Amino acid sequence: MQELPPRVDTLIIGGGTTGAALAGLLAERSGESILVLEAGPDFGSFEGGGWPADVLDATWLAESHQLGYGSDDGYRGRRVEFQRAGMIGGCSSHNGCAAIWGSRLDYDAFAAAGMAGWSRAEVEPLLQAASERMRVRIPEEAELAPFHRAALASLTALGVPRVHDLNDLDADTGVAPSPVNIAGGVRWNAALAYLDPVRERASLRIAGDAPAERLVVRGGRVRGAVVRCAGEPTVEAERVIVCAGAYDSPALLLRSGIGPADDLQALGIPVVADLPGVGANLHDHPAIELGYSGTTELRALCAEHAAGGAFAPVEGVIAKLRSSLCAPEGFDLHVYPVGGLAREGFEFWIPVACLTPRSRGHVRLAGPAGTLAPVIDHAYCSDAGGHDHGVLRDGVEIARSLARSGPFAELLGDETEETAGLSPAAAVDAVVAHYYHPAGTCAVGTVVDERLRVHGVDGLFVADCSVFPTVPRANTCMPAVLVAHRLAAWL
Repeated sequence: MQELPPRVDTLIIGGGTTGAALAGLLAERSGESILVLEAGPDFGSFEGGGWPADVLDATWLAESHQLGYGSDDGYRGRRVEFQRAGMIGGCSSHNGCAAIWGSRLDYDAFAAAGMAGWSRAEVEPLLQAASERMRVRIPEEAELAPFHRAALASLTALGVPRVHDLNDLDADTGVAPSPVNIAGGVRWNAALAYLDPVRERASLRIAGDAPAERLVVRGGRVRGAVVRCAGEPTVEAERVIVCAGAYDSPALLLRSGIGPADDLQALGIPVVADLPGVGANLHDHPAIELGYSGTTELRALCAEHAAGGAFAPVEGVIAKLRSSLCAPEGFDLHVYPVGGLAREGFEFWIPVACLTPRSRGHVRLAGPAGTLAPVIDHAYCSDAGGHDHGVLRDGVEIARSLARSGPFAELLGDETEETAGLSPAAAVDAVVAHYYHPAGTCAVGTVVDERLRVHGVDGLFVADCSVFPTVPRANTCMPAVLVAHRLAAWL
């Protein structure tokens, strides 16, 4: 870790998707001194050549520098991994590159709930600007790998309308190649998009391997943060913006005495601000994955495509669909076939996700030290009315119908053992997990105001997907970048 400055104007804690984008935007727009504290490594610029190969490779999810979070006590007899990227660029450096915006309903609901500045009309230009910076494009159908061409044809054979752009905020159901933040086969993450253009500016410092242990708050105002390294240095700041993600942003606030007073006192942490919403309201898009064996013909098609040197990501097509429980407008399911020749052999899956979850879990502390992983409970499918379970049951039926439709009927093969032969309800119980989109744990209204200022602590902000009261109907990379653009415009 490089030597830290003793004082800066703006301290950004977390160089993940939102933090990297926010730091870049602020560095472009002002001469104020900015320090980014990133708990994981910073690999420098793309041109510097120091990035790990798996992080740049957009054909598959990256696996290096995982934080190792999971459901430690198990979930219905099994451990669920909560994959998070502990590195610069955050999960935009690890994900499947689906650059999805969501629905007009998501953002207009925010505005209707009192979140001034978050309506569809106000955020759409920011989403467009973010997409341009992240090099988002819609692949042509001819660019798709064989598995995804078959998936697209099978979904349309099932009756799903073929659309051009999944980011049409007015459109409901439809299927198309997913918009992606991929440039020349490289996963173009938020660090490359936003930090590389400003890395040489004297006003910006990026410190890798520099986790924040706790915030320093005096007299009702944030004064800086203590860094967890030799000597535990304190960096003073006029303004602190926490961008550590839906798990670690609430954990940092809790370690700093900002959260439910009873919980903090039980851990011996002095209460700075009694905010019961910190760490509450955790949710993700609950999802299940149905695996398929793949026929000899499908495997041969995928192998031939890869052998020819063609770009062959295992993700590429998304369908927006409606369950029987869907509201009169909108959509509540993603079906996103995943398959091809992966790093460890052939894989073929039909995952489905509930995009309108009602179940809520929490993030809590295992103890006051930042070296302890937070206790994470998503409480999948626990809502009293059974909504989430019902949406996923419909999703299982749709996935199985898809496997019998179009080219998939001849290519996909048999459903694999984990779910084969199970009823839709039993399949949901057996494999329900998540879509890698945690949100809600520092929500607008309960923890921050609509301009992302933490209640009761002057100068302190939270900016990442933890601020969404309800997770948008989207893969959350672009909504996370949206948060950066929204706050940067205000600051």
